Amino acid sequence: MLEIAAWTAAALAALPAALLAANLPLLRRLKPAAEDGGSRARISVLIPARDEQHNIGAALDSVLHDADSRVEVIVLDDDSSDATAAVVARHAAHDARVRLLGGSPLPAGLWGKPHACARLADAALGDDLVFMDADVRLEPGALRRLCAERERCGAALLSGVPRQITLGAAERLVVPLIHFVLLGFLPLAAMRRSRHPKLGVACGQLMTVARDAYFAAGGHRAVADKVHDGMALARLLRRAGFRTDLADFTDVARCRMYRSWREVCSGFAKNAHEGLGSPGGIVPWTLLLLGGQTAWLALLPLALAGAVPALPVTLAACLALGARAAAAIRFEQPVAGVLLQPFGAAVLVAVQWWALWRRWRGRPVAWKRRTALPRPPQPAEAPPVDARGARAQ
Repeated sequence: MLEIAAWTAAALAALPAALLAANLPLLRRLKPAAEDGGSRARISVLIPARDEQHNIGAALDSVLHDADSRVEVIVLDDDSSDATAAVVARHAAHDARVRLLGGSPLPAGLWGKPHACARLADAALGDDLVFMDADVRLEPGALRRLCAERERCGAALLSGVPRQITLGAAERLVVPLIHFVLLGFLPLAAMRRSRHPKLGVACGQLMTVARDAYFAAGGHRAVADKVHDGMALARLLRRAGFRTDLADFTDVARCRMYRSWREVCSGFAKNAHEGLGSPGGIVPWTLLLLGGQTAWLALLPLALAGAVPALPVTLAACLALGARAAAAIRFEQPVAGVLLQPFGAAVLVAVQWWALWRRWRGRPVAWKRRTALPRPPQPAEAPPVDARGARAQ
C-alpha cells in the first residue's frame, strides 16, 4: 500500500510539472515600448480603492510617471474609513489627468470590487480600460506595453500576474503558489485555441480590456455578484465570443498583496468558494496539491528507512521542487522559498477547507470591513449609458 502511495505521489507531482514546463515558453513577456512604439489609443487606468491610504499615492505616482496626455486615471474611493480620498484629491489638484469618484451604497447581493469597477468603467473615456489594484506599481512604459500587446495578440482582455513582492514568512510560503497553480493546471495552448469559458482565467490585480468588447459583454456589472472578478470577467467575455489571453507581467508591474498571516489567510479564503475551495472542487484539488506536493515529504523518512521504495519518493520530490524552482527563477521569486513548497501547499489547502467550513457554518470571511459570504444575486440592472453616451449591449 505504501509503495502504491509513493508512485501515486510521483504521478500527481508529474502532472503540474509537465504542464508548467510546457506553459513557461508560451507565457510571453511583453515587448519593450521602444520596439512596438506603444498603443496610440486613449487609455483609462481604473483603480478601485478601499482603505488604501498607504498604497494609493505610490500607485498613482507609478502610473503618472511616464503617462502622456492620452492617459486618464480614475480612482473610486469605495467607502474608505481612512484618508484614501484625501490622498487622491491632492494628486487630482496637481494633475488634471487624475479624477476621483465617490463611492455609493453597495446594492444587496453585489460585491464591492466589481461594483466599483463597473462604476469606473462607466466614467471612463478611454479605448483601452486598464483595471489596476491599489497595491500594484507599474514599471516605466508599462501602459504602452500592456495595451500594445493586447492589440498584437488580438485578445479582448489581456492579464497577467505582476511580480509578487514577498517579505514576510506567510507571504513567502503561500503567495508564490499563484504562479504554480496557474501554470501547473491550466493548459495554456488549449486556452488560446478555444474560447470556452471554463478556460478563461485572468488576474484581477492588473488587466487591460478593449472598451467595445467590455461593454458588449456586460462588463463588471454582469459579474458583480462574484468575488473573483478577474476570472469572472474573462469567462464572461468568452461566453460573449471574445478571446482572452495571459502574458508574463513580471517586468511591467509589481505587487505586495499581503503583509501578515491574517491577511494571507483572509485574502486566499475570501474567494475560495469560486476557486480551489468550491464544494465540487476542493476534494480533487486537495488530492492534487497534498498528494503531489506534500505527500513525498511524509514518505521521505520511510524511504530512508527502506520501508518504501526510494525511487518514486525521490521522483516526486524532484518533480515538485523542480517545478517550483522553475517558476521561482522565471518570475523572480526567492529561490530559497523552493524548499517551502510542501508546506505552502499544505497551508493553501488548509485555508481552502477553513473557508469552506466557515461557509457551511454560515460564518463569513471578513475583508476590509466587508464579509465574503455568498449572497443571492439580484435581478440584472438595465444596461448603463457609459461616459461616451453609448448604451452597453
